[in-house]
Amino acid sequence: MNNVSPWTYEAVQRLKELAKEGMPASVISLKLKRPITDVRAKLSDLGITPATEEH
Repeated sequence: MNNVSPWTYEAVQRLKELAKEGMPASVISLKLKRPITDVRAKLSDLGITPATEEH
């Protein structure tokens, strides 16, 4: 198990908002201060496809 805190209702709502705004997972991870793997996993759990990464 990793030592990242569980997702709170507020964090999930924020995650949904950021994804809806078109933010890529890497940016969401920085804004929520969570590992990108956790962000991608939660988005997947919610059935949300994040925006593609800008290079």
